[in-house]
Amino acid sequence: MSNGRLILFPVPIGAEDIAYSLPAVNVELLATCHTFIVEELRSARRFLKKAGYPHPIDDTVFLELNEHTTHDDVGHYLDAIERGENIGLLSEAGLPCVADPGAMITKIAQQRSIEVVPLVGPSSLMLALMASGLNGQRFAFNGYLPVDRSARAAAIRRLEERVRHSHETQLFIEAPYRNNQMLEALVSALQPQMLVCVACDLTLPTQYIRTLPCSKWKVAREKIDLHKRNTVFLIGE
Repeated sequence: MSNGRLILFPVPIGAEDIAYSLPAVNVELLATCHTFIVEELRSARRFLKKAGYPHPIDDTVFLELNEHTTHDDVGHYLDAIERGENIGLLSEAGLPCVADPGAMITKIAQQRSIEVVPLVGPSSLMLALMASGLNGQRFAFNGYLPVDRSARAAAIRRLEERVRHSHETQLFIEAPYRNNQMLEALVSALQPQMLVCVACDLTLPTQYIRTLPCSKWKVAREKIDLHKRNTVFLIGE
């Protein structure tokens, strides 16, 4: 019996129509898995139903992996692969293992010489970078910046220095309910000529992607409300 594979399934980040952001082959490969490692059970079930998963959901095995999961918790998660079964890894939204706890599982898979199959799908980070007009040759994702105002301002200035000295586009995200405050912090901390891109609601009908010098965001930010809208921020030149 040949070993199975760990298949990394992207999940739409907002598009209502799955066909808009996922190739048909992804949906076909879902049918080869009866076990899924997921970040959140409810949204995983919802995705599988929407994707036309052909097997009974109640007979499907779901193994949870989130920020509370430890390395010891997941030690047995991949055992079925060595019995010849495929296991799917689902991100909460977007690409598995990119700003996602799934990296813990793929590391274990590599250590155990298990074949890992990454599939094409949407990434809010890459979509934002593609459309921003900023440097796509050198870039870095910084996750979340500090919540404390002074610490956040200091972090923004450090990112600005990296842009200036390394010509490296800086990407980061914020909790959706603090997006407006983040844009205000960028306007306050950055030099007027520094370029800022705001990319929100990617793949949705309300998608908004705009790159402007920081000085122009002082006016433009009053015309857009980012509250509770999934947003990627980019700083570059």
